[in-house]
Amino acid sequence: MTEWAKEVNPKMPLPEYPRPQMVREKWINLNGLWDYAITSKQQKSIPKKFDGQILVPFCIESALSGVKKKFTTNDRLWYSRSFVAPKLNGERLILNFGAVDYETTVYINGKEIGYHKGGYDAFSFDITDALSENDNKLIVSVTDDMSGPKGKQSVNAFDDPKFIFYTATSGIWQTVWLESVPVEHISKFKITPDIDKGTVSVIVQGSEGEARIKVLDQGKVVNSVDGFMGEEIVINIADVKLWSPDSPFLYDLEITYGDDVVKSYFGMRKFSKGKDEEGHLRPMLNNKPIFMSGPLDQGYWPDGIYTAPTDEALKFDLEITKKLGFNTTRKHVKVEPARWYYWADKLGLLVWQDMPNGSAGVDARGFRDGVAKSKVLADQFELEMIEMIDEHYNNPSVVVWVIFNEAWGQYDTPRLTDLARKQDSTRLLVSGSGWFLPKDCGDIIDRHAYKKAVPVSPDKNRIGTLGEFGGLGYVVPGHLWIPNQTTSSVYGTCTDQRHYETLYLDLWRDVFKADKQVGMSAAIYTQLTDVEAEVNGLITYDRKIIKSDVELFRKAVQERSLPSKPKVNMLLPTSRDMAQEWFYTTDKPSEDWILPEMDFTMWKKGKGVFGHKVHRNPAIEIGTEWKKMDLWVARKFELNEKLQRPVLRIAYDDNATVYINGVKAFVLKSGNNTRYIDLPFPANAIEALKVGKNIISIHVDNAKGNFSQYIDAGIGDETLEW
Repeated sequence: MTEWAKEVNPKMPLPEYPRPQMVREKWINLNGLWDYAITSKQQKSIPKKFDGQILVPFCIESALSGVKKKFTTNDRLWYSRSFVAPKLNGERLILNFGAVDYETTVYINGKEIGYHKGGYDAFSFDITDALSENDNKLIVSVTDDMSGPKGKQSVNAFDDPKFIFYTATSGIWQTVWLESVPVEHISKFKITPDIDKGTVSVIVQGSEGEARIKVLDQGKVVNSVDGFMGEEIVINIADVKLWSPDSPFLYDLEITYGDDVVKSYFGMRKFSKGKDEEGHLRPMLNNKPIFMSGPLDQGYWPDGIYTAPTDEALKFDLEITKKLGFNTTRKHVKVEPARWYYWADKLGLLVWQDMPNGSAGVDARGFRDGVAKSKVLADQFELEMIEMIDEHYNNPSVVVWVIFNEAWGQYDTPRLTDLARKQDSTRLLVSGSGWFLPKDCGDIIDRHAYKKAVPVSPDKNRIGTLGEFGGLGYVVPGHLWIPNQTTSSVYGTCTDQRHYETLYLDLWRDVFKADKQVGMSAAIYTQLTDVEAEVNGLITYDRKIIKSDVELFRKAVQERSLPSKPKVNMLLPTSRDMAQEWFYTTDKPSEDWILPEMDFTMWKKGKGVFGHKVHRNPAIEIGTEWKKMDLWVARKFELNEKLQRPVLRIAYDDNATVYINGVKAFVLKSGNNTRYIDLPFPANAIEALKVGKNIISIHVDNAKGNFSQYIDAGIGDETLEW
C-alpha cells in the first residue's frame, strides 16, 4: 500500500471535481461503496442477489476496491447503488463516467439507458426521463474480452506477475458523477492558442445561438468576446504570458451560453519543429529549441492498479518527476484521468501521450508494416484514438501523440498518422515508437535501447529521439510487489545505490553527447516507478523510497552538471593496457578449480585477452586465442589491505561466472560486447575477499556459437567520493 491509502475515505473517495477542463457548479459525486456481483458473461439479466460491496472507482482487482478478485474475459461484472436525484427546474440530469474498462451497459430503474465501448475515454448519458421521484436504482454491467486497446494489462498477471505486463483493470476505474445542465447547454469546446498572433480561438459545441467567452488572468478579465456556437471565436490577448515547464502560466476561461456557465483554463504555448543554429531539426517550444528529458510513466499503483488512491498521490508522480530534473514525461500506453493532465498543466511538464496498444493489427516486424486483423478491431482502435486526441486537445502539457509503441498491434501506419494529423495539427506525432517506422512518416524518429543510450539523428523532416532507454534495476527490500524478489525481471540489476547512480549518470553522459554530436532532441528514461515484477523505477512501486540522491539526479538532467566518474585504483590490472598472465584450460576442470589451494601445474599459461581473433569488437585485442565453446581461467593475487569498495572490471562474451576464493560472486549473462564495465562486489564476494592470498576464477562460454567470444577481468578499489 502507498502512504495515501490510509487517506482514502470509503464514503467519498476521490471527492475532487473530476473534469477540470470543463467545470460546472451543480454536480454530485457518486464514488463510494456500491454493491457488486460477478456472473458469467452470458448472463444479461440483472442479478437478484449481489456478492458484496466494492469501493468505486477502484477496479475489482485492486486492494482499495475492498474485493481484490481476478476478473476474466468470461465474466460479467455488475454494479448497483441507489441515489436521490437533485431537484430539476426544467433542467436535465447527466450521468458521467470518467472511464470504465471495457464494454458498459447502464440501467436506471430497470431501464437500459445507454451502452459504451472503450476503456479510457469519458462518456455520459442523459438519464432525466428514466428518473423516479424518490430513490433511483443505478445498475452498471461490464464485460471485457481484452481485444480492444489495453496497454500493459494482463489477466494472468493477477496470479503470475512477470516481465513487462501487469495486473488488468476491470470495470469502473474513474469517478462517476451526476451533473445538472440546462436543456440548451454546452456539450464541448475546443481551445487553440496562437502565440504568434497573440490570440486564442474557441469553438463551442451545443445548440444554436451565441456564447460569451471571457479570458481571465487571476480573476481579472483580459478580454470578453461574443460569438456563434459551432464557429471559431477569436479572442485577442495583450501582453501574452507564455506557458512552459519553467513558467506554467494558465489563463482562466469562462463560457456562458444561456443559463449554462462552464469554467476552464488554457496555456498560451506553441509546439512545432524547426532547425537550430547548427542546422539540426529540433522540437520548438514557443519558437525556441528544447531538449525533452523525462521518464517513462506507466501510471500503475500497488493499491489502486490503474487508479491513484488520492488526488495528492496523482499529483505526487508529476511533482517527483519535476524534482528529479525532468521537463517531460511519457504516459506509456495508458490514458490517465483528466485531473492527471490538469496537474501536468499546472506544474509544467511536457507530455508524450501514447495511444494504448490493442489487438487491431498484426505486429509489425523487420521492415514491413502490420495489417489489420479485422475492420471491427481497426475501427474501434481508431475511434478510441480520436477520442483520446479530442479529450486532451485543450491540455497545454500534451505536446506529442504516440500512435503505436514497439509495433504492438501496429497496422496501416501512414493512414493512421494522417488520421491523427487531421484531428490535431498543433502537436507532433510519433507514428511508430521504437521498432518500426515507415519512411517519412510522422514528425519524430524514436528508437529504443536498454542498458545504454544510443544516438538518434534527425533526418530532413523528423526529429531524432531516444524514446526509451535505461531500465536500470535496483531492488529495495521491503518495497516489492513480489516480496522475495532479488533482481529486476527485465534489464539487469545494480548491486547497490552507488552502482545504480553511477550507471544512471553514465547514461545521461551518453545522451548529452548524442545531443551535441548528432542533434538528438529527447531522451525518455525507463522508468519512473517500479511496477509489479519490473523493478527498474527511479522510485519504488509504493512511492515510499526514492532510489537516488534527488539533487544529484536533478543537477545531472536539468543542469547537465555531472560529477567526475569515481576513480578506480586497479590492484589486479586487466589486459586492456598491458597483457596479464592467467592459468587457463578448455577442458572441464575438477570442482576444486575455484579454490585458493588449487594446483594449476597441469593448466596452460597465457596472456589476456583470451578470445577468438576473428571477432567484431575492435576495442578488444586478443592475446591468447580461444576458439572452443568453454574456457576456464584463474589468477592468484595478494592484497595488502582491506578494500574500500572492491569492483570487478570485466569484458566478456557471451556468459561469464566469476568466483572469488571459491565463492560465486557474479553470474553474467548475454555478453557485454561493447566495452569494459565496472561491477561492485556483492556482499558475499566482499566477505570472501581476504587480506593476503586470493584467487579469481572465471568460467566463460560462447553460448551463441559465433566468433565474438572473449574474456578479460581485473579487480580495483573505487574511491567513495564522486
